[in-house]
Amino acid sequence: MAATAIFLLTKIDLGIPVWLWIFLFFSPDISMLGYAVNTKAGAFTYNLFHHKGVAIAVAAAGFFLNNNLLIAAGLLLFAHSSFDRILGYGLKYPDSFQHTHLGMIGKNK
Repeated sequence: MAATAIFLLTKIDLGIPVWLWIFLFFSPDISMLGYAVNTKAGAFTYNLFHHKGVAIAVAAAGFFLNNNLLIAAGLLLFAHSSFDRILGYGLKYPDSFQHTHLGMIGKNK
């Protein structure tokens, strides 16, 4: 899924350099700043930016509105979320960053 989304991103020409695409690919991880508030807020913000359903909704809105920027944003979110799943990072539960829908991560495994 990650590779397919990245391939589709190559078909959208937004006129930005490759280095910026790499930066944008990792930008959803900024959502982890919610953990600076507490684990409940952190889980909410993290899940909002790492949920494949949200990514598909953003890309679909861009498609129906004929807006390449929204399509690219949705594809980036989808690619990033899929890549995170490859690494074992799932959606977070509000009790701990390490508690994900895929199981425990980190030292608490």
